[in-house]
Amino acid sequence: MELPSIIEALLTASDEALPAEEIARLVRARVAEAEDVRAREIEEGNQPPELPEWLVKLAAVSADDVVAAIGELNRQYLEHGRAFTLSERAKGWRIFTRGEYGEFVRHLYPGRRPERLSAPAMETLAIIAYRQPITKAAIEAVRGVSCDGMLQKLLDRELVRIGGRAELPGRPLLYETTELFFEHFGIRSIDDLPNSGELRKIKLPEPEDEPKPAPSAEEQLALKAAGKDAAPEAPAETPEASQDTP
Repeated sequence: MELPSIIEALLTASDEALPAEEIARLVRARVAEAEDVRAREIEEGNQPPELPEWLVKLAAVSADDVVAAIGELNRQYLEHGRAFTLSERAKGWRIFTRGEYGEFVRHLYPGRRPERLSAPAMETLAIIAYRQPITKAAIEAVRGVSCDGMLQKLLDRELVRIGGRAELPGRPLLYETTELFFEHFGIRSIDDLPNSGELRKIKLPEPEDEPKPAPSAEEQLALKAAGKDAAPEAPAETPEASQDTP
């Protein structure tokens, strides 16, 4: 019995994705279990046979060994023209049908039709994906329009979720991508997005309507000493932003 076949069995039986580290732990746990059973039999005065050599070797299986074995499995699948492959997503490895068989598989789910995101929705989703967690005001500062409709659409599609509140005045909501986002676009993490490192460092426009914190006691004294009003200056009125249609 070889490691690739064991991995194949685990991924076939599991309803959830399995990280390489977890697969390696499960394999080592099976070896430890076999060793414990043999040790108990010896204590009871029995003479159990030695563990198979292939099983003993699995006691030191690592996550790197698992990834290498998965690569070998995928090579065999491709070589023999199998209709599935093993792919890693945010939560781990799973078995997926190859894309070229998608039109056939889709007939298993006649009530589920693929929906394309509109350009405004994709723009909003891209901003969230690259700069998450991010507030609605920050998203609107980049796009220049109100994003209420787009955010609601992405929330309904479960591609975006509310990830908490920002430590800013008013505690605005923070938006971030979901596990479904990674599944939908076939990536493991945000680092897999094109030019992720570069685009995440670009300075974004500051939200104009974000409330400013009140001056501290020291700042108020400094302002008074300078003969200025301690109250923050009111922002100039701007035309109301246009709004996307979902």
